[in-house]
Amino acid sequence: MRLSILTVMLLSIMHAYGQNSVTGRVTDKETNEVLPGATVRLSNRATATASDGTFSFKGVTKGKYYLKVTFVGYESQEQMLIVGDGDVNVEISLNEETLVTDEVVVSSTRANEDTPTTYSNLSKEDIEENNLGQDLPYVLNMTPSLVTTSDAGAGVGYTGLRIRGSDATRINVTINGVPLNDSESQGVFWVDIPDIASSTQSIQVQRGVGTSTNGGGAFGGTINLQTNSREMKPYAELINSVGSYDTWRHTLGFGTGLIKDHWSFDGRLSKINSDGYIDRAKSDLDSYYLSGGYYGEKTMVKAIMFGGKERTYQSWYGTPQAVLENDREGIEEVIANNGVTEEEAENLREGGRTFNWYLYDDQVDDYKQDHYQLHVSQSILPNLVGNVSLHYTYGRGYYEEYKSGENFTSYALPTLQIGDSVISSTDLVRRRWLDNDFYGATTSFEYVAGNLTLNLGGAYNEYRGDHFGEVIWAEFAPTIPNDYRYYDNDGVKKDGNVYLKANYAFDESLHAFVDVQYRSVNYEIEGIDNDLRTLDMDNNYNFFNPKLGFVYDLKNRSKVYASYSVANREPVRTDFVDSPSTPKHETLYDLEAGYKYESSDYQFSANYYYMDYSNQLVLTGALNDVGSSLRTNVEDSYRMGVELVGSARLTNKLYWQLNATFSRNKISNFTEVFYDYGSNWDQYNEVQVEHEDSDIAFSPNVIAGSQLSFLPLRDVKLSLLSKYVGKQYLDNTSNDNRSIDAYFVNDLRATYTVRTDFIKEINFTFQVNNIFEELYSSNGYTFGYAAGDYEVRENYYYPQATRNFMASLSLKF
Repeated sequence: MRLSILTVMLLSIMHAYGQNSVTGRVTDKETNEVLPGATVRLSNRATATASDGTFSFKGVTKGKYYLKVTFVGYESQEQMLIVGDGDVNVEISLNEETLVTDEVVVSSTRANEDTPTTYSNLSKEDIEENNLGQDLPYVLNMTPSLVTTSDAGAGVGYTGLRIRGSDATRINVTINGVPLNDSESQGVFWVDIPDIASSTQSIQVQRGVGTSTNGGGAFGGTINLQTNSREMKPYAELINSVGSYDTWRHTLGFGTGLIKDHWSFDGRLSKINSDGYIDRAKSDLDSYYLSGGYYGEKTMVKAIMFGGKERTYQSWYGTPQAVLENDREGIEEVIANNGVTEEEAENLREGGRTFNWYLYDDQVDDYKQDHYQLHVSQSILPNLVGNVSLHYTYGRGYYEEYKSGENFTSYALPTLQIGDSVISSTDLVRRRWLDNDFYGATTSFEYVAGNLTLNLGGAYNEYRGDHFGEVIWAEFAPTIPNDYRYYDNDGVKKDGNVYLKANYAFDESLHAFVDVQYRSVNYEIEGIDNDLRTLDMDNNYNFFNPKLGFVYDLKNRSKVYASYSVANREPVRTDFVDSPSTPKHETLYDLEAGYKYESSDYQFSANYYYMDYSNQLVLTGALNDVGSSLRTNVEDSYRMGVELVGSARLTNKLYWQLNATFSRNKISNFTEVFYDYGSNWDQYNEVQVEHEDSDIAFSPNVIAGSQLSFLPLRDVKLSLLSKYVGKQYLDNTSNDNRSIDAYFVNDLRATYTVRTDFIKEINFTFQVNNIFEELYSSNGYTFGYAAGDYEVRENYYYPQATRNFMASLSLKF
């Protein structure tokens, strides 16, 4: 209803500003051949050239417009276009690139229109429009089948995403073809590289298994980032953003353009701060990006450095359901069940949606990560291009916690005797550290001959992580040696893969695709864990991952495609460390089939997927003591759904982009384990409850997104962004009492762009998020136990911000 009202409001203020049109044709300057599929932007409007190279913009008012045309393999062209009383027709001739381009680095790991894979592309303009300083998951929020979440509730700090219900451990992420996923947890911590979107040229999001790439296997999707590519002219950019919860962002970007026809240097510095929606969930983030490259006719050499420093106040414990609902009796039960201090009890009673469990001033996560990449691309033969990349990532940091009433024995310390008194516990402050190195090399070779395209690639990477803990303060303590570590263990992971992709065009209509990958993994853990258990694990895996499919062009601006893929994936660190039994690796059999239609006014695609799992590791709904989700293998499970994506030019000033996913996500048989500690709390028994045909946790059956854009004036764009996420279960029991309610969130964005002779572009963006004050949570967890007749079940949630705003002013020189 609210969406309908806003739509009517937008339509009601529309009026005619002239009926001029801007038409044209894009061709190769040397051969005069037309270039279908080129991107043409006319200020805030965009389209693609048709099969005959033509494009058209209707209903263009009088004035000065910025026209930009881009096409892969060609130099982009920009010009100012003056529209008067009549129609305008332009002929655009593009020069073929004479230098090796940055795109060759990521071409081997990306899909294209002849690949039978389900994917979405975001251009630099798309990224800039959605980038107001929040973490990258929020830049991607409107892509199909994707759900975002934020611990702090406002998109800055610890954020995450799921694709088709699959969490970050199953989403392969690469930056310039280099794996970003943490080798042990296999997750991605976007807070470690804040504002990376400001240095990103393009993003491809593949859903399902996708094409073979470097790093861990994709079980839900792939996110492939390409950082800034070469600019022909010098530039500078200054971005300042402010918003609710004392959120602000300052970004300075700069580049030399092409110096002496071969050299280019770029850089960026960013500072982001936010108090967060949740109490004390403050984030203090710094980041940088530096690159320098040599571009020749046959050779490109590019060095890149980027990274960040984050200090975030912890909010990962979530909000108890009783506090969220202001259930006074339930709050007292939470107090009784968790053995809290009086200060913590009072904090729970004060509660509210912005409740944060932690009260200690320095309850922070403090971490720094630096990435170094060296890319070399060489045109070896006219039809053969090779790429070699070296990389190194250094991460180090800790999270600090205040703990009350901790036993000395839990820290391998002796009891303390003062006079006749023996003290066995104390309040203390501890730090848990991670110091890690990740390094390796990736390579790819692309060969094109007639109707055949071959791509041979692979990588070898090593990870070494040192996990250790320190006690930095204690109210009572025995003598603690200098540099004392109460636990210390090392994780070493070696990961190698090689893949071969082939695409063959039988004729103009039919393209066949084959992709095979072999991957070998060795993962060792040795030392003392934080609960003082001895760890000694050595696990080896060898995976073969084949994929095949076809694309058929129906010759009426539409295509059909189908693919079948197999993927295997090893367990993550917590699966090995926290599981009562050795976890098994997972296998996924993924069927994708779809239809695409594209014209200048309408685009539509429908994709069916069936993802059949063997030994899938599913979330139990519980967390370990550092906030990581616990998982268990289930023998048979599946995800099946239909993804619908469309866009339409409703009028010359009104555009609509829509996507919707309808799915079933089921486990054939799930065994719920419940612990009963008995009436004396002296022992526990495992109580097992069997569930059949239950829903997979955190897998909504409906996800939908809408972007309705209205251009009332030449340089003004109004957009209504809507996102619907269906009900999610906190565990795999399909129990409505352990679920996250469905939510429907609407944001309203206004952008105004001005171009002058001195400042190339002035862009002002104002966005109101959650305009209808939806009270919702996007993530959570659950746990329970019994003690005789006394049973405990607690749900925890991560409430998201109510109505809030962000405003941004960017200046491009």
